[in-house]
Amino acid sequence: MIIVSSCLAGCECRYDGKSNEVPEIKQMVLENKAIALCPEELGGLSTPRIPCEIVLKNNERKVIGQDQNDYTQEFSKGAKIFSNVAKALNAKMVILKANSPSCGYGNIYDGSYTRTLTKGNGFTAERLLEMDIEIFNETNFHTIIK
Repeated sequence: MIIVSSCLAGCECRYDGKSNEVPEIKQMVLENKAIALCPEELGGLSTPRIPCEIVLKNNERKVIGQDQNDYTQEFSKGAKIFSNVAKALNAKMVILKANSPSCGYGNIYDGSYTRTLTKGNGFTAERLLEMDIEIFNETNFHTIIK
């Protein structure tokens, strides 16, 4: 089973209440070839919600909202639930939203809220990597669909 970020499947669960729909990914879900999950909603965050980015504070990765509040607990909880579902489904691959503090893989926003990217992974992507699950995003998933 493939798990995809809900926003890529057309669910309006982004921080701003919109989606990042990719028609091919939505079709995978509609054909029961994939299931859609949003780690941020799984972690208890509402939609819409305050934009968040990962920052390094005291040598520790934290998820800080644009309102300067710490949302690390919610992002950690969502990552844990998402990874537990992946394990239960024996998922071997996921398609995650690029650059997200939850789902970003390889690059994430740097915490400055200037749309500047830095090398790194979101909280959910990190957990999935530890489980040896292959990660794709909306720019490179075409290599896995047939």
